[in-house]
Amino acid sequence: MTLSNWCILIAGLMPVFTIAVAKRGRKDFDNAEPRAWLDQQTGVRRRADYAHRNHFEAFPFFAAAVLVAQQAGAAQGQIDIASVVFIAARLLYTLFYLNDKPSARSAVWAVGYLSVIALFVIAARA
Repeated sequence: MTLSNWCILIAGLMPVFTIAVAKRGRKDFDNAEPRAWLDQQTGVRRRADYAHRNHFEAFPFFAAAVLVAQQAGAAQGQIDIASVVFIAARLLYTLFYLNDKPSARSAVWAVGYLSVIALFVIAARA
């Protein structure tokens, strides 16, 4: 399995981490209506939930880009580099989100987004 395929797995697991941050240590969590409960949270819990949602939004575009680049026969090393950049950007995105650093968060979000675009460019050039 390639490094970029492992990155797809990591990207798929990121929402689990962030939702765990949102829920940790709260005995009043309502599993019957988790979204309603999460909507009532504030501070780091709310930001963790928002990061959780954004990880789900980013995942399909990234996974598709990796698979398209591989299917196009692009150089695996280039695919791996762009994939690792995406994962690094998403990890920083999460840290900045949790620590309430919106400008830095937006900047690394853009890096992650551009890395996905790069995967499609890599595929197009293959």
